[in-house]
Amino acid sequence: MRGLANRNLLHRRIEQAVSREKRCGDGFAVLCIDLDRFKTVNDTLGHSIGDELLRQLAERLTDCTRDVDTVARVGGDEFVILQADVVCKDEAFALAGRIQQRACEPYRVAGHRMTVGVSIGIALAPKDGSNVDRLLRNADLALYRAKAGGRNTICFFNADIETAVLERHQLERELPAALERDEFELFYQPWINFADGKFSGCEALLRWHHPERGIIGPPEFISVAEDMGMIGQLGDWVLRRACRDAAGWPQPLKVAVNLSAVQFMTGDLHDTVMGALAASGLPPQRLELEITETLLLDVYEGTLATLHRLRDHGISIALDDFGTGYSSLTYLRQFRFDRIKIDQTFVAEMTTRSECAAIVVAVAGLGRSLGVDITAEGIELPEQLTMLRMAGCTDGQGYLICRPVPANDIAGLLSGRRAVTTLAS
Repeated sequence: MRGLANRNLLHRRIEQAVSREKRCGDGFAVLCIDLDRFKTVNDTLGHSIGDELLRQLAERLTDCTRDVDTVARVGGDEFVILQADVVCKDEAFALAGRIQQRACEPYRVAGHRMTVGVSIGIALAPKDGSNVDRLLRNADLALYRAKAGGRNTICFFNADIETAVLERHQLERELPAALERDEFELFYQPWINFADGKFSGCEALLRWHHPERGIIGPPEFISVAEDMGMIGQLGDWVLRRACRDAAGWPQPLKVAVNLSAVQFMTGDLHDTVMGALAASGLPPQRLELEITETLLLDVYEGTLATLHRLRDHGISIALDDFGTGYSSLTYLRQFRFDRIKIDQTFVAEMTTRSECAAIVVAVAGLGRSLGVDITAEGIELPEQLTMLRMAGCTDGQGYLICRPVPANDIAGLLSGRRAVTTLAS
């Protein structure tokens, strides 16, 4: 791209920085930057839109740096910044924070408005390497770790990262066969209605029964599936299995399924959902689809159109992790959600931090005004349950109420044949 260094120039600049550090002790940092889910944008919206998105990102990276720094494009959607004259770790973190904030502002590309995150890995010289190859490798390992940690994150290299990356590579090799061998399973975690203390729905939670490591939770393999292009296939499996399981429950409760951005961007989510309902015989009114604020940030205007089509069939739409995104209230204006789920970070601290309690009360009041159910996540203490009920939340979910249980056990739990810990009554 015009104005950016290529890989050869970047190598020469880093070699010069290494020489200066050895002569004068001038430290520096190498930042590897990767656009989250760029492959999905490229595959679904086209390479021309992808190229324009990268061009706009390159301009923003340049705006965040100084003349003494070097901005290079080294791959399809991977950039590297050589930050000169770094005295301490905080300086590199400050630059990464500026880049992240600037890069996450909305883009307008060929009529599409989109917001995407960036993951950043950082290596510091001379601590993390004394030559070009070592510094670039360690910054790249830190980037890999950042993407594995949930994306749109910043990660510094450390000695433990190399081990973690090797484990991730192992998961990449094993994940495709895991789906073929039926190693995945759904657990279900119910939520209760505070008014009557009864279960009103169950959230489907994916687990991987690894033959050697035992049960693995989604945080460890979902980002791997996304990078490998498997998340759509995996998400479709979850949707079909959840509808099938729920159709056999002894009570006509809702089943909630989490959706990924990729499922929206492939363009066939509506047909996939309707196919899962038809195959299982589950009424649309018993299906609830959960999306996150991050998902709304990541994708384009077609997302809202798809949500409206699904809701027209009677399918409920829930906004998960409310309060953790960039423009929470904007989404409530754009789309009428059936449920808002307050992120567990607010619930966890509402008994010790007055501002968290105030946020929960405000969101509950907002729900009443909009006629939207408000579900509090992550309830673990009786005091939290009491405060949430007093605040006006309509529903609650968490370990205090019920831990996730395997699909084979959920029928007994819902019929009352299995004990459940709850203080809702």
